[in-house]
Amino acid sequence: MKTKLKELRASLGINQTELAKRAKISRQTVSLIEREEFMPSLLIAMKIARVFDKPVQEIFQFNEEELG
Repeated sequence: MKTKLKELRASLGINQTELAKRAKISRQTVSLIEREEFMPSLLIAMKIARVFDKPVQEIFQFNEEELG
């Protein structure tokens, strides 16, 4: 899974802590997702997408092996 989370966060000028507060998740979760060491659940992905007002698919890209 690839993510645009760090770039989107930078475009809003917010840090990991602020994103975590807005999405109601932990800052550690944000960090792990950005480092691509954790694949978020659908619920977490939706919470993050809501913060950026973007579809989940625009933030998280899955490769065919992960989907297949």
